[in-house]
Amino acid sequence: MLFVEVAQTSAAIAQTSARKKKVALLSALLTKVPADERAIAARYLSGDTGHKLGIGYATVHEMRTAVPPAPTAAVTLTEVDARLAAIAGMSGTGSNKARKDAYGALLAAATELEQGFLGAIVVGELRQGALDALVVDAIAQATGIEAKRVRTAYMLAADIGAVAAAALADGLAGVERFGLTIFRPVLPMLAQTAEDTAEALANFGGEPMSLELKLDGFRVQIHKDGEAIRAFSRALNDVTASVPEVISAIRALPAQQLILDGEAIAYGPNGRPLPFQDTMKRKSEAGGALSLSAFDILLVDGQTMLSVPARDRFQALGELAPAYAVPRIITADAGAAAAFYEDAVAKGHEGVMAKALDAPYDAGNRGASWLKIKKVRRLDLVVLAAEWGSGRRKGWLSNIWLGARDPAGGEPVMLGKTFKGMTDAMLAWQTAQFLAREVDRDGHIVYVRPELVVETAFNDVQRSSQYPGGLALRHARVVRYRDDKTAAEADTIDAVRAIAIADGVLG
Repeated sequence: MLFVEVAQTSAAIAQTSARKKKVALLSALLTKVPADERAIAARYLSGDTGHKLGIGYATVHEMRTAVPPAPTAAVTLTEVDARLAAIAGMSGTGSNKARKDAYGALLAAATELEQGFLGAIVVGELRQGALDALVVDAIAQATGIEAKRVRTAYMLAADIGAVAAAALADGLAGVERFGLTIFRPVLPMLAQTAEDTAEALANFGGEPMSLELKLDGFRVQIHKDGEAIRAFSRALNDVTASVPEVISAIRALPAQQLILDGEAIAYGPNGRPLPFQDTMKRKSEAGGALSLSAFDILLVDGQTMLSVPARDRFQALGELAPAYAVPRIITADAGAAAAFYEDAVAKGHEGVMAKALDAPYDAGNRGASWLKIKKVRRLDLVVLAAEWGSGRRKGWLSNIWLGARDPAGGEPVMLGKTFKGMTDAMLAWQTAQFLAREVDRDGHIVYVRPELVVETAFNDVQRSSQYPGGLALRHARVVRYRDDKTAAEADTIDAVRAIAIADGVLG
């Protein structure tokens, strides 16, 4: 199949707001795709190339503007995938240039529509709706299989392409081949957000809930079969070599077969968790004293635990690995819940997780049975520049550069960028406002007079060698623009440094 047919389908999906129409378009294409290209098409239409390419936004933007599109569509799905696989396999001296050249050659073979679609899936910015959820429903519609069964297979396989190929080839029998298997990681269960423990308790109907520490480490899914043990990241990458302490901890547990979900985290001499970037540094150094905190159990000695209620999974985890189970309480008392949260934050943790006790482990789903309650900081910062968006945000200035006021009267100090938290109305408004304040351009970047103040929510401050102030915000998102404040009233870099010092990021 020609690659352009997938790109055309994606464009048509993006142009309709009706979910049924989106699913119908996807279903029609998947039915039409040749059997040996179904997995590729499903992955691409879910926004995933299936390859780790090492190509960033800057390269995609540079090559898109430098390489003229092909006049006619000729490249096939199989050819595109083969070229991307070759790029992913490049390593060693000169590999950055080789990847760039190979990506440019692929763009040269693509039409304008295909170039745009390629860029979107390479940088993970395909905007056509709910992506993999739409593909799941499309597979169900194309095969007549119940959507829930397709979704379960996807969560267990963690590969929408493999599920699409199996379902379209073998129907329900193909889907049912996917089960919980040791050393094949599943998509992790995810959480929604609650403002505080009182809201979480209300969401669970006032029934007792589990409250556990929300750790600012990195997610690990550990699989054990006898002496063979492997660890996988949230993105399902094998990170076994990076977490030797975790592997040793699991090896000492009595279970012969095991799949655990948890966090690897580093602690300082005072027992407080180290900043996230320090934990990640120890991960990259593979041997920097990382600790395991397990919070769920998915399989033990041949028994699959996914559908077992959370209260029983937590009990089994506590009995099997009491030294590594994350601290938690079970309570329906509002005061006890609030106190647990305050204590967690006081000890340097991100916050707490609230979990319904009757919930199964819903792999890959961001359901309401897990709620994250995190400390959130807010600063009023100045917009320094903005970048033109791509995909659904094409034509709008989207990614904004954030700066803190210099109390000495110098230029604002940049703290990072964000494109999160913006509605369509906000994007349209800020694009007009930025263009009215434009002072310079550099490619896709529009520099503006530092006049607009934006209320920015974020979780933490981290050290940064990229920005002149030596600090950057983590998980920054826009709350609102402050038309009641001038740039002279924005928060200062000193306020940001005070947060970093309080959190132990700076000495």
